Amino acid sequence: MRLTHALFAVLALSACAPASTQPATTQKAAPGYPVTITNCGRPYSFTAPPRRTVLMSGGAVGQVSALLALGLDQQIAGNAQSYGTSDVPGRQAAIDRLPKVKIQQGGFDISRETMLSLRPDFVIGTTSYDFDAQNGYATRDELAAVGANSWLPNSTCGKTGTINGTQTIEDSYGMLRDFGKIYGVSAKAERLIAESKRQIAAIADKVRDEPKPRVMYIIPGMSMGSAEFSSIGGNGIWNDIFAKAGAVNAFHGQEVFLNLSKEQVAKTDVDAVVIINWRNPDPDAEARKLFAEFPQWGKKYVVLSDSAYLGPDNAVAVERIARMLHPDRF
Repeated sequence: MRLTHALFAVLALSACAPASTQPATTQKAAPGYPVTITNCGRPYSFTAPPRRTVLMSGGAVGQVSALLALGLDQQIAGNAQSYGTSDVPGRQAAIDRLPKVKIQQGGFDISRETMLSLRPDFVIGTTSYDFDAQNGYATRDELAAVGANSWLPNSTCGKTGTINGTQTIEDSYGMLRDFGKIYGVSAKAERLIAESKRQIAAIADKVRDEPKPRVMYIIPGMSMGSAEFSSIGGNGIWNDIFAKAGAVNAFHGQEVFLNLSKEQVAKTDVDAVVIINWRNPDPDAEARKLFAEFPQWGKKYVVLSDSAYLGPDNAVAVERIARMLHPDRF
C-alpha cells in the first residue's frame, strides 16, 4: 500500500491545523459549562457536551478509542476511524457498532459536503490534512461558521508532517484530559490516566535494571517513500513506549518514518521487532518474511495495532513489548 506524504504521518503522529475562530452560539450553558480548551494555540469554548461528534480518519484510531474508553459512544454521530483490529478486547466490536461515515471513492477522508450533511457540533481530526480545503474537506473556519468546534492533537501542531519534538505517552494523557473537559467527564479521564500511569510504572520498575534491547518498529507492506523500507518508525510515541518497556529504538531518527534501503537496514543491529498490524491479513507471515530476509536478527517479535499509537491504551503496548523482551521479569 502506498500513502501520500500528507496521510502517512497520521499513522503515528497528529499535526494541528492553523487555529480557527470559535463558533458563535447563543445556547444557554449546561451545568458545569461553559468550558474552554486551547487547541493549536486558539481557545475553543463549549456551552454543553457535544452531542453530534464526527471523527475523521486520517489513518488514525486513537481518538475514537479515547471516546469509547470515556463511555462517549452515544455522542458519536459519525466515525471514519478503524484499523479493523485492536489490542483491547471488545474495542473493535465497539468501533464497528458506531455510525459509519462513507469516504468518497478515491479520497482519504470525509468530504466537505458529507461532513456538513452530518450536522456536527464537534469534529475531531488527526492532522491539518483533515481540514484542508484543497483536499476537499471542510476547514475549521467553515465548521465554526455552522456551530461546530473542532480538535486536533496539540502534540504536533503545525502543517501536516511536521514534528515539534517527539510525541510521548503524556500526549495521550493530554488528549484524554481535553476530551474529559469537553464532554464533562474529567473525573473518568483522570481515573484512566492514573491507572495507565500505575500500570506503566509497575512494568518499568520490573525491567529497570535489565539490558536495553534494540527494537525495530515497522508497518510491513506499507510504502511511505521511494526506498524499499519506508515504514520504519523513527521519531514517534513508540520511542517512549520502548523506553518504558526496557528497550531502545534501533532506528531512532528525526523523521516520523524512515526511508531506508535494504543495505541500510541490514547494517543495523536489531534484537526484536514490533510488527504493526494495520489491516494486515497475516502480520505473523510478515514477521516470518522479515526474519528470512535478515536471519541475523533472530526471531523475537510482537504484533501490535492501536495501542502503539496516540490513544488511551499505551500501557497495553508497554506490557506486551516488555513481556516479549524480558519474559523472566514476569
